[in-house]
Amino acid sequence: MDRYPPIADHGLVGDLQTVALVSAQGVMDWFAAPRVDSPSIFAALLDHDRGGHFRIAPDAENVTHRQLYYPDTAVLVTRFMSPEGVGELIDWMPPDTSATPTDRHTVVRAIRVVRGTVTFSLACNPRFDYGRASHELRLDDRYAAFRAPGIALHLRTTFPVERVGDDVTGTVTLGAGQTAGAVLTVCAADGAAPPPVNEEQITEDLWDAVNFWQDWVRTSNYRGRWPDMVRRSAITLKLLTYAPTGAPIAAATMGLPEQVGGERNWDYRFTWVRDASLSVRALIDLGFVEEAGAYTRWLNDRLHERLELPGERLQIMYRVDGDPELTEEILEHFEGYRGSYPVRAGNAAMDQLQLDIYGEALYALAEGRNVGIQPGYQGWQETARMLDWLSDNWDRPDEGIWETRGGRKDFTYSRVMTWVAFDRGIHLAEHFSRPADIARWRDTRDAILEQIMTRGWSEKEKALVQHYDGDVLDASLLLIPRVGLLGPRDPAWLSTLDAMDRKLVSDSLVYRYDPAASPDGLRGSEGTFSLCTFLHVDALARAGRLRQARYAFEKMLTYANHVGLFAEEIGPSGEQLGNFPQAFTHLSLIMAATTLDDVLDAKRGS
Repeated sequence: MDRYPPIADHGLVGDLQTVALVSAQGVMDWFAAPRVDSPSIFAALLDHDRGGHFRIAPDAENVTHRQLYYPDTAVLVTRFMSPEGVGELIDWMPPDTSATPTDRHTVVRAIRVVRGTVTFSLACNPRFDYGRASHELRLDDRYAAFRAPGIALHLRTTFPVERVGDDVTGTVTLGAGQTAGAVLTVCAADGAAPPPVNEEQITEDLWDAVNFWQDWVRTSNYRGRWPDMVRRSAITLKLLTYAPTGAPIAAATMGLPEQVGGERNWDYRFTWVRDASLSVRALIDLGFVEEAGAYTRWLNDRLHERLELPGERLQIMYRVDGDPELTEEILEHFEGYRGSYPVRAGNAAMDQLQLDIYGEALYALAEGRNVGIQPGYQGWQETARMLDWLSDNWDRPDEGIWETRGGRKDFTYSRVMTWVAFDRGIHLAEHFSRPADIARWRDTRDAILEQIMTRGWSEKEKALVQHYDGDVLDASLLLIPRVGLLGPRDPAWLSTLDAMDRKLVSDSLVYRYDPAASPDGLRGSEGTFSLCTFLHVDALARAGRLRQARYAFEKMLTYANHVGLFAEEIGPSGEQLGNFPQAFTHLSLIMAATTLDDVLDAKRGS
């Protein structure tokens, strides 16, 4: 067991309410429950000694590891190959599509041998509440119950296990064709113990999970050139969406570094209005209208909550149930991934002012309109009142899309998206014949555009820039042609795209901005931003630069990990950095793929 495996050396499993990571060595080193934003039970990825883990793997030497997903599913297969035999560990969580949150979640770990003889060892070492809570262990041959304040973990196996302190170990030797299994269930401390398990039941549960995922993927209408990567991204977005509310989280993990050894280590297990709103178009493009509609309903609920309150009409992020409280704390006892300290739980950026979120929210509502996702009359009133309020509040410095901690500025991207808010609001009002102060909205929209093109333009760079007080470029502006502020072949936009190619693109990968040129209040550097690379592909395709777009897209796909997953960033040696897997990366992959397909198809038909 590596002390800290590469971030990319993992697959993701989940049940649509929480998720777990499993390394290619068979170690579950990240699992939080009962909800994805709950305190961790296994967190060896953030502290090898104090975090806790659940390992099932051969102890033999000269073992080669391979990991893959069963096709079109979230069922993860880790294969161990040695001269003595070949064995497999199959991990999954039974999907739960219920609209009711539950505190009971199950991880199934099936073992089988396909050739020769393999001895597997098991070590289950939970560390509750980010390793801060002690637990009691009750053991009975093939059953173990770990209990900590408010929570219990039940381990059921088809082979004997034994106590080592307050943890559990066991071994099982299997020949070709033989199977075994371990089933882990988390629930409330006073929850009923689950019944014993057997191999037949585990096999039946496996095929139920396979059928669920393959049936869901089959509803996709994607018929483009990159089906495997697009379907994997769709499954990943589904895993990162909390089924009871329809709210997607930004990533499965917290505290994984944007620079190994650095301080840029954030908790991403929350719903950002920006990320989630942009996912609506990606989901609709694939035919997943139900998922898109679930999020827009969640978004309308957030608008309703703030209607009569002073201040901002939206917070930039929430918990998956809509709770706006995300108090940030530093887990001082965790050393962090390879010494990347501090490890933060919660996110203090919840209090930041980021005006772009109003544009992304209206973008989501407008995109939903095209497939019949329509807010009711009350919902429209709330949207209209938000835009009336924004008419008086759009022209303010803010912290910007990247949540910098270096002070507020007049960020160009924030102005772009406030333009989108009024533009889409006008179209919605006209399309549905809804009451609105359209004349005022139109005047505001036009004033924003004029400001962007005068104050946001740099004569030095011949480009739109990050903020009004400098000449720094920013890849967030790659969304401009998609949202329609400028046409994809407008001379001003093409000049901006050329400037980004010169300053932000490195071997087809894209940096979001240069922290040295625009200090963001944090020490250290970061890798190229995978979201921005896919947005660059999208913009290149729309500009008609198809050869460059397709090359960049195909090359970026080679940076996916062994099971098709992406973190937030790509490091200087091609390693994946940041929280993992990152929803924003996967939704932008879908956006880039569908745009490229459309443009390539149009060229072929012309």
